Amino acid sequence: MKWHKTILSMIQQRQEKKVALVVDTSTNEAPTILINNIVKLFEQLKPDTILVQADFKIRSISQVKSDTIKYYTHGKSSYTLALEWAAEEQVDTLFYITDVTGFFSEEMETVDFELFWLVPGTFLPRVPFGKAIKVA
Repeated sequence: MKWHKTILSMIQQRQEKKVALVVDTSTNEAPTILINNIVKLFEQLKPDTILVQADFKIRSISQVKSDTIKYYTHGKSSYTLALEWAAEEQVDTLFYITDVTGFFSEEMETVDFELFWLVPGTFLPRVPFGKAIKVA
């Protein structure tokens, strides 16, 4: 549970920042208990966190709440819209729970905010920007 302490510390260090948490909802094979535990951590420590549910499009934007996540079965995911939304909303730090198998726009080479990819599972893929953290 090393990742748990890392994320706990990261949330605590960003209490005065605008924080968003994106959950990739493109598959119902996601480790939902693990994802709900991460969302609950944000819900308890930083209740003003914005929760974005997205796959190939943004499905919903709301205050962080762990029992509101709806998963889909199509498996298609694009990170571009959620990352563009975060830039438009001037988010300071974005946490993105995903397996990082989705699509990135070729024009997007970096982002102007802090980005952490929270990757459930044993494999930690390379990310084009931001920092990947294994949460398994």
